[in-house]
Amino acid sequence: MPDTNWTTRPWHRDWLKAQANALFDLFQHNSVNPKGGFHDLDAAGLPFGAVRQIHSTARMVHCFAIAARLGRPGAESIVDHGMRFLWEGHRDNVHGGYCWSLDDEGFRDDSKQAYGHAFVLLAAADASMTGHPLGKEMLADVTGVLNTRFWDEHYGAVSEEYARDWAKISDYRGQNSNMHLTEALMAAFEATQDAAYLDKAKRIASLIIGTHAVSLDYVVAEHFDAQWKIDKGYKGSDMFRPAGTTPGHWLEWSRLMAQLWVLDGRKEAWHIEAAQKLFKSAVTRGWDTEKGGFFYTLDFDNRPALTHKIWWPATEAIGAAAFLSQLKPDPFLEAWYRKVWDFSATYFIDPANGGWYGELGGDLNPIDKFFTGKPDIYHALQACLIPLFPATGSLMHAVSSA
Repeated sequence: MPDTNWTTRPWHRDWLKAQANALFDLFQHNSVNPKGGFHDLDAAGLPFGAVRQIHSTARMVHCFAIAARLGRPGAESIVDHGMRFLWEGHRDNVHGGYCWSLDDEGFRDDSKQAYGHAFVLLAAADASMTGHPLGKEMLADVTGVLNTRFWDEHYGAVSEEYARDWAKISDYRGQNSNMHLTEALMAAFEATQDAAYLDKAKRIASLIIGTHAVSLDYVVAEHFDAQWKIDKGYKGSDMFRPAGTTPGHWLEWSRLMAQLWVLDGRKEAWHIEAAQKLFKSAVTRGWDTEKGGFFYTLDFDNRPALTHKIWWPATEAIGAAAFLSQLKPDPFLEAWYRKVWDFSATYFIDPANGGWYGELGGDLNPIDKFFTGKPDIYHALQACLIPLFPATGSLMHAVSSA
């Protein structure tokens, strides 16, 4: 059994800070696109491509808003750069809402996605907490869009996707967009103390976890029809919607359920119980016991489907283990915290070019199949910072309070 938690040891905490600063350095110096938004980074950590997707823009705002509250020089200018691009680039002045992607010529994909709007809400909430002049205005704007265009009061969740003029694209319903909206709603609650945000987060959690994941023994179903019935036959479309289940999302929900329990005053015991059971389900079913790392997807018999090792499930395991350990200390959580960091430091962190490799093949060497180059900063940064701060809510809230 582990003797003491790594997160209490000064050397480990210094190592985490160094890793976080290395990520900040890489993205602060290499990703800013002078024409607006942020470049993707290739395997060497250098800019490539002209298309900017909304979640990447918003995640940069989120991460550098945290950096600004930490006192990192230059972070506020990154927040401002991203906020202006969300407002002047992604926002649709004709039909309202925020379009998925654009390049130097204009919109490339002008669809309106719940996933993208969730991250705009997160960015706006965090920016408002830094005092950015667009923060409150964008927060009100995207909240209105989510309430009028996406929110389904009957089911307590959001619909998925629309054309630029708000014509329906499909009847697909997805947990991924609702999961990230839960994250963003909690941030908006922290920024405003408006209970409507927290109430919506609780409604989504009740549907996705309380109803569906519990019915599957704490396996999170990804894909649903318009009546929110699980679609086990969904074939998958891209990296955002692969077939089967994704253990990394069980880990992400584990931390979010624990966070929801804290923000809601620790009133509903099932929130923290679900957090614990989701974590155990993910590490026991999703971890490759032979080679290490989490399988990207499983089928509904919990057999590995996509066996590539993607960076972000590892980061979510780290964050969940650290957050839960503060609330409900357990040697099981500490053992997994160490195990996943051991794997990540050995295989995912790029010592030569900085950042994390996005994907590993069967031999645990880096490959580009689902992801190209260096992934965005969002997941890896949170893995480095969550263990350093009290489990009082979101990372931005904890940093601000500290």
